[in-house]
Amino acid sequence: MAYDFNADEIFEMAVQVEKNGANFYKKSAEIASDKAEKELLLELSRMEEIHAKTFSSLRASLNDNEKESTVFDPDGEAVQYLKALADTRVFFEKQIDTSSLKDILKAAIIAEKDSIVFYIGMRDMVPGNLGKTRLDEIIKEEMSHIRILSSKLLKFKN
Repeated sequence: MAYDFNADEIFEMAVQVEKNGANFYKKSAEIASDKAEKELLLELSRMEEIHAKTFSSLRASLNDNEKESTVFDPDGEAVQYLKALADTRVFFEKQIDTSSLKDILKAAIIAEKDSIVFYIGMRDMVPGNLGKTRLDEIIKEEMSHIRILSSKLLKFKN
């Protein structure tokens, strides 16, 4: 059974993914022993919080068509499904060696790539009249996360 999503539902999930990322970095910072690494992880957490706000703003700018429900869903099961996806292993619930900043950055880059692939797939499930092209804004933002993380990781290449 095919189910079309709308841009509003995807943006809601994207906000949750960013919040998960912020929590991941905060938890990693709590166990980091090196002060510089702790500060970098807290900086990354703050960036994820900013990204969550960006996605919330983009979500708020959606028009009524992009928020239109595609099926009768009085219990909000579609949104619950997307939230479950955002909270699963697809993103920041993987086994990550948090004792090494280099490994944390590598895992974060992989998570960002996974999220891009996921959003590209979800884009195919959003009809044009329900905001399909708006998902490109999420993908573009996630690509910028990879650039930021990669620049941090490159500092380990001596």
